[in-house]
Amino acid sequence: MFSHFYQKNIIEKPKIIFVILLLGLASFGFFSKDFKLDASSETLLIEGDPDLKYLREISKRYNSKEFLILTYTPNEDIISENSINNLLSLKYKIQSLDWVHSVITILDIPLLNSTDETLTKRLQNFSTLKSDGIDKVKGFDEILNSPVFRNFVISEDGRTSGIIVNIKKNEIPKEIKTKKEVEIYKENLKKKNHKNIIEIREVIKSYNKVAKIHLGGIPMIADDMMSFIKNDIVVFGIGVLAFIVATLWFVFKKIVWVVVPISSCFFSVVIMMGLLGLLGWKVTVISSNFIALMLILTMAMNIHMSTRFLQLKKEKPNLGKKEIVLQTTSKMFWPILYTVLTTICAFISLIFSEIKPIIDFGWMMTLGLIVSFTVTFSLLPTLISFVPDVSVNINENRNSVFTNILGQLSINNKNLIFIISIAIFFISIFGISRLEVENSFINYFSKNTEIYKGMKLIDEKLGGTTPLEVIIKFPKKDTETVDDEDEWGESETEDDESKYWFTKDKIDKIDKVHNYLDSLPHVGKVLSFSSIIQVATSLNDNKPLGSLEMGVLYSKIPETIRKEIVDPYISIADSEARINLRIKDSQDGLRRNELINQINYDLENKIGLKKEEFRLTGVLILFNNLLQSLFKSQILTLGFVMVGIFVMFFILFKNIKLSLIGVVPNFIAAFFILGIIGIVEIPLDMMTITIAAITIGIAVDNSIHYIYRFKEEYKIINNYKLTLKKCHSTVGVAILNTSITIVFGFSILILSNFIPTIYFGIFTGIAMLLAMISVLTLLPALLLVFKPFGNK
Repeated sequence: MFSHFYQKNIIEKPKIIFVILLLGLASFGFFSKDFKLDASSETLLIEGDPDLKYLREISKRYNSKEFLILTYTPNEDIISENSINNLLSLKYKIQSLDWVHSVITILDIPLLNSTDETLTKRLQNFSTLKSDGIDKVKGFDEILNSPVFRNFVISEDGRTSGIIVNIKKNEIPKEIKTKKEVEIYKENLKKKNHKNIIEIREVIKSYNKVAKIHLGGIPMIADDMMSFIKNDIVVFGIGVLAFIVATLWFVFKKIVWVVVPISSCFFSVVIMMGLLGLLGWKVTVISSNFIALMLILTMAMNIHMSTRFLQLKKEKPNLGKKEIVLQTTSKMFWPILYTVLTTICAFISLIFSEIKPIIDFGWMMTLGLIVSFTVTFSLLPTLISFVPDVSVNINENRNSVFTNILGQLSINNKNLIFIISIAIFFISIFGISRLEVENSFINYFSKNTEIYKGMKLIDEKLGGTTPLEVIIKFPKKDTETVDDEDEWGESETEDDESKYWFTKDKIDKIDKVHNYLDSLPHVGKVLSFSSIIQVATSLNDNKPLGSLEMGVLYSKIPETIRKEIVDPYISIADSEARINLRIKDSQDGLRRNELINQINYDLENKIGLKKEEFRLTGVLILFNNLLQSLFKSQILTLGFVMVGIFVMFFILFKNIKLSLIGVVPNFIAAFFILGIIGIVEIPLDMMTITIAAITIGIAVDNSIHYIYRFKEEYKIINNYKLTLKKCHSTVGVAILNTSITIVFGFSILILSNFIPTIYFGIFTGIAMLLAMISVLTLLPALLLVFKPFGNK
């Protein structure tokens, strides 16, 4: 039935099919203009994470701004006249950029010890390092020893300062309502951000001779990651394509058998890019290798089809081209369909990960495989029909030397193969038991990237990189009596709620939590209202401020200072305090989950807060949620793939024994690569968790092709050893060629700037190599021992 349908609609009408394919290519090629990339922070988070929603609420409540940070290390002493002039010049040039809201440097820090005036007047008429007549050494010493600014805008050694560049807010205009309009607005923002980063880098470049400057911050990381994604797509695509061309020429030695498979790859990729544009799916750093993967997998299908066509042409020289094409497609349709389904099973298992870019990657590759399968079975036979001479002698002998050696090994050394396989299994279990998810965001990037250099310097010199926030909640109606006398000459009857919010109980709680957090070894800079109180106390001749004094002081602080220094740490309206700390992300021995659990436990059991009186939030929480979900994702994806593929094997072969034989070699290869990752102590990340599932899904294709061919040849030969030799010299050669293509295709990923992608390429390539060897040794050895087709 399939043969009749295929012959009638595909083989007999090649010109019509080719025109339809060309129209499809042109149509989807048009929509490929809407192919988009996404490197926003949301692409590295768990979808629907309640902690993300809470963080957004807190950020809005405390008016958190989007900002860039520059690390500035001048060649001269930081307070020399030249350094100050250069820093002022840099500040004003950055400030002049139309997208910059404000620029804060050490030259803008209030110097409150410079006069003997009252505290209120000092705050209202403060001096800075750039003020005339100021003692710069004394002023700099004040900043360097400030509990607020030390390790925040100046390093402890006084050599490196931070420059905070606050960016103007870009709120979605009210007139923009539809989802499409929002997407267009966001795309324009990304373009604007890219332009902004180029502009500030141009400014920085002109100061490279007077200081060492590194740029950091989420907008810069997002823009650089967009560049990484674009670069990866181009490099991976060109690299894999070049290798595929070389492989095809090596195997077939004829230009037509290079052009035909490459055409399938080209059609598949362009159509898929058009589909992504049409559906509005964006490529992230996780899915940036999808073009390379599509090329690899499409090529594997085409090599199997082409090799079988040429083998049938050689075996049956009297048959016409159309008949050979029909036999090829008839014999290869079901095994290739099942290889596609098993690979889809692997990719679709990624939807269990809870991590949006991984979920999208799974759906993307699922759709891509359907496209590749459809194009392969329509374009390849169509193009073959246009070529007058398709004959070629595949140099099987050269390739089959290796496969024949593996075949002889399977026949003569079955026990050795089983012993090695069992040893690999137990080594894998040991390695898997050592797997961990502790990972550092900074280590996702190559050491020569600006992202790594900037984050490393901020981590070491300016108080850490990864933010964590502790929100302390107080009762809304505070009945505590204020006993302090008003030493400020103010009337206590003044209608000013803020004056009476600052009670001893609240201040003590903030102070205790602040000091506890500051004592933790992996914590860098801690900032809270307690920091402000420390400064105020030192300015008040080291006399502690009373509750009412704090309230009056709060009401008298100039609004500009209050917004920058006080309001980010208390919310009187919500009756809560915010403690901001940063974690030294690159420090050895940091265990994020343990640290978070320890803080939660200690705040309740050591500090004495009730569970409902505090909550942790921040990027560290979101990143840790992501890391902790990886183990769960690994178990779910692997479980789904193993069960799904076993079921497919059973449906295909209708034999439990044969189904088990088929999946064992690939499971061992996948487990072994996970074991290696555990043994060499490489933590799981967003890419490496996909390796095992994808390895099984792709590598099992070899098992399907081998068993399907073995079953077909066994019906004719009726001898296991002779059938094995025949399969190793035919389908074994195709497996070898496709595996080499896949292994080297994945090796191209080492050219990425994103370390998880490099690991993904290296380990998936190694896993595919192990799977190929396993399919050509362990699989035939199991067939010889268990004889699933009978006892002859």
